[in-house]
Amino acid sequence: MTPAQFRQCGHQAIDWVADYLANPQRYPVLARVEPGELTDALPARGPEQGEPPECLLADFERLILPAVTHWNHPGFMAFFANSGSAPGILGELLASALNLNGMLWKSSPAVVELEQVTLRWLRQWTGLPEDWFGQIFDTASVASMHALAAAREAADPNSRAKGTASDLVVYTSEQAHSSIEKGAIAIGIGQERVRKVPVDAEFRLRPDALAEMIDRDVAAGLRPCAVAATVGTTATTSVDPVPAIAEICRARNIWLHVDAAYAGSAAVAEEFRWALAGCEHADSMVTNPHKWMFTPVDCSAFYTSRPDVLRRAFSLVPDYLATAEDPRAVNLMDYGVPLGRRFRALKLWFVMRSYGREGIAGLIREQIRVVQSLAAKIDAHPRFERTAPTPFSTVCFRYQGTDDENRQIQERVNETGEFFISGTKLHGRFTLRLAIGNMATTQLHVDRVWDLIQAEAAKLAR
Repeated sequence: MTPAQFRQCGHQAIDWVADYLANPQRYPVLARVEPGELTDALPARGPEQGEPPECLLADFERLILPAVTHWNHPGFMAFFANSGSAPGILGELLASALNLNGMLWKSSPAVVELEQVTLRWLRQWTGLPEDWFGQIFDTASVASMHALAAAREAADPNSRAKGTASDLVVYTSEQAHSSIEKGAIAIGIGQERVRKVPVDAEFRLRPDALAEMIDRDVAAGLRPCAVAATVGTTATTSVDPVPAIAEICRARNIWLHVDAAYAGSAAVAEEFRWALAGCEHADSMVTNPHKWMFTPVDCSAFYTSRPDVLRRAFSLVPDYLATAEDPRAVNLMDYGVPLGRRFRALKLWFVMRSYGREGIAGLIREQIRVVQSLAAKIDAHPRFERTAPTPFSTVCFRYQGTDDENRQIQERVNETGEFFISGTKLHGRFTLRLAIGNMATTQLHVDRVWDLIQAEAAKLAR
């Protein structure tokens, strides 16, 4: 591709992105393909000779787009809806052009230092301790795995050389994300040594049950290694009582990790900083700007108050990566598994500068307001009920019928192509779940999906 061809195709691509962001609703939110359909439509072997760039753009429209589920669609209300905003997209474009690798400070000072600056700004915006060390991973799953590895190092310094001891135990809530279990599997603690702590009526980890489980394991000769609390659980967005959990961990010298992947961003608005109460006592924490700060996937901010332990767990410097020591130069490869490191901070910097703290806080406030208004309508409806508290921008609710009827409502709403809602199980019953996180989603969209849900329920009641 010559510079002239790149310029021409680049203009076409930017024009396409601008049109897409202006009107993503011209596409159905859910992909309209069957499994294997895209695979079958593509050649079985890669081309021997290069193809002209116009073919690439044409096949993107013809083949790829029909197989896309549009997360940037205002009707995407499943899982944790998010936005790849225009400033973030531009930052991603420039990061791709630079093609940097920030494994060492020397290999790309901009990657390392901008990462430290943006994470300092994020700490300030959310009220986290100023002295915490931060780095950006791809996802909260990888960040939490690193937290567990640091906890293992703190509990058993021999683990680095000899492997994971069989007596280490991790604790988390029944409502915690599966990444905590996966992290324990990945570092050798094992699924059987992950204790699922019971929750209260609002799906929050019970500190009394946690303390009992820890004491029981200690009496049995086991070593509690880490507790993972959640701020914004995946199913219901409940917030574990972190202050009480932190007190238990501090008294027993156990590493506390906080998974605030979803709700951590809410603290950008001061009135929601209550969600991070007690997190200042944590040993590590993760929050995802790519979930609720309008930054394109992937961008996960990981913090620790004990970077020395994290470095001890992972630092390994072969001769070919050795550099002159300078206390101001951070080599991020020393603080985790990845050696390669993309310039993720650039898109976050573009987003933070473009919107400012108050701009992002305003978007979050409005999304929470819209969902709270929907929660009030659900509460007022005689045939629907909320199945969990609604502290943020996600609401769990169900039609007062069978699980199959609720699944039918979900499927029929999703079949319209206008919206994509998901479901979960709470207290053994299937529950509809609607999450707002896309900056293009408005009150009109939420009113429309609620009308569709009520209409489908009315058909069932006939």
